Amino acid sequence: MHILLFAATVFGLALLATAAASGDDRDAAEGHFDDTAFVEKDVEYANPDDQHLKLDIASPDEGSGPFPAILCIHGGGWQGGDRHGYDDLILALARQGYAAATIEYRLAPDYPFPAAIHDVKAAVRWLKANAAKYRIDPERLGAMGHSAGGHLALFLGVTGDVREVEGDVGVPGPSSRVNCVVSMAGPSDFTRGYGLKAEAVEAAALFLGGDVSEARASYFLASPLCWVTPRATPTLCIHGTEDELVAYEQAVWFVDRMLQSGVEAELLTLPGGKHGWDGEDAGRADRALIAFMDRHLKPSH
Repeated sequence: MHILLFAATVFGLALLATAAASGDDRDAAEGHFDDTAFVEKDVEYANPDDQHLKLDIASPDEGSGPFPAILCIHGGGWQGGDRHGYDDLILALARQGYAAATIEYRLAPDYPFPAAIHDVKAAVRWLKANAAKYRIDPERLGAMGHSAGGHLALFLGVTGDVREVEGDVGVPGPSSRVNCVVSMAGPSDFTRGYGLKAEAVEAAALFLGGDVSEARASYFLASPLCWVTPRATPTLCIHGTEDELVAYEQAVWFVDRMLQSGVEAELLTLPGGKHGWDGEDAGRADRALIAFMDRHLKPSH
């Protein structure tokens, strides 16, 4: 498997292993029960350029909510990957008391920056606009992602109120601002030290419309680090020190900039960790994500 198309980390499997397996498999009007979660698949959230962008959403099958929600954004070098890589994760999150959605977005090179940005912002607005239907609390919404998905999650966290990058995709009206972000191995600055391998540099060029000499403005505009202000949202970065694609320093720089701006930010360092994780590294990431989301989305937790 081409490493840049890595979309489904083992993240979430530890949660699944410890989750309760009770429940029923009854079909429902617009979704179905899967163990202890209610799932609805193939829901269209936007249709830019006749692309029919879809999401899958899972929520607790008990309780009336409203539940805190997490938007899960897959990786794949902005040119591959699939929302179904997070199917297990949204189930795991539902069993932890969240409504969780895994989304697709338009991919490069057919749709370069800022198409993916506009799509993930549209997904946030859609979740807020449909909050009542899916028992979501629109004031408690987080975003997470790995690799390219981590980059898109970071971008959401620093541009919630920036109209210039909002786009006109999908449902208008609600804010695309999220309450917290977890980025796993996501790049924050394309202008320096991003690509550790030629394939990573090539992926960025396809996403940004050329190399840095050809598309310098896009390299700055697409870098979450360049958008950090005191209005950015609390963020946890998880990154391996031996990441072979996205330099570990990308997370260090971002967290430092956030702290300098007076915004809560944390870095979970995985010593020796690569771009994808398993074993204890995956377990640490699991626990850190849940603890961070609980702290910011479950005030009474």
